[in-house]
Amino acid sequence: MTTLKKFSIISGVSILVLFIAVFLFLYHGTYSKGERGGVVVKISEKGYIFKTFEGQLNTLIPGAVGSTQQTMFYFSVERHREDVIKALKEAALTGERVGLEYEEKYVQFFWRGDTKYFITAVKRMGNAPASPPTVPAPQSQPVQP
Repeated sequence: MTTLKKFSIISGVSILVLFIAVFLFLYHGTYSKGERGGVVVKISEKGYIFKTFEGQLNTLIPGAVGSTQQTMFYFSVERHREDVIKALKEAALTGERVGLEYEEKYVQFFWRGDTKYFITAVKRMGNAPASPPTVPAPQSQPVQP
């Protein structure tokens, strides 16, 4: 076997191993972990070939005096997390406030879900639906001369 042929084989195998290592890192690696709180608005199964579970969480963020800002947190759930899917479906039907633990992945792969955020656990906060916080109106003081 010639030196050029050995070099070509070793280079090809090295590039293939490097490609597989990078793919596995991006597929299984977690960029960040966190929690979000709010009300589950929707959880649904989507897709023609690759079925994924996708959902939306309505978060209420306190803003200026007497106002709140609503934002939507879009997330995915892996199919093998049946307990998480069941808890999300129940929370969506009852309208109760939940805390979602999630992992953010480096890359979104279309066969895994529509987002990079994958729910790992659901903390149910009770049956009371979320309501905007109430801020008392400022008390006016009489002006003294």
